[in-house]
Amino acid sequence: MSNRLSTSDRLDIHELVARYAWMLDTGDVEGFATCFTEDGTLIWDAFETPDHWQGAEQLRSFVEFFRSRPNGAGRQHHITNVLVEGEGGTAKSTSYVTVTFRRGEPPYPVTFAGYYEDVVVKRGDRWLFQQRWIRDWSGPILKAFAGETGERVPRARPPELAR
Repeated sequence: MSNRLSTSDRLDIHELVARYAWMLDTGDVEGFATCFTEDGTLIWDAFETPDHWQGAEQLRSFVEFFRSRPNGAGRQHHITNVLVEGEGGTAKSTSYVTVTFRRGEPPYPVTFAGYYEDVVVKRGDRWLFQQRWIRDWSGPILKAFAGETGERVPRARPPELAR
């Protein structure tokens, strides 16, 4: 893909990435669902079996799951190094994500370090996720480093994330 997006489109995509995190971390179920296209898909590819949510109803259930956890409040998604490329009404976005939990006194634990891979599309005057992959910072992304095979290394699902 070439790099032909307008500055306005790039800013709108960055805003979408930030809105996703804000809606998730504040438990805004409806706001979160509106970050995706009608048939949008979220794939969490970190554990033995990737999790999939597709469409507004399932995406709402993703936020409701975290909102309903006894220790759900206090999560913050920190998203940086957002790269965007595309043209017309379709783009790809890649970014780092680190998740912290504000529980008790600092220092707060980092509970996830990974990255997002996104396909975003323009619908009217809004950019929306058509597909978002949540991936651990391991496996294929690190294959260029000594001692790394590039093989996907799924981690065990923590009990608090059992569905």
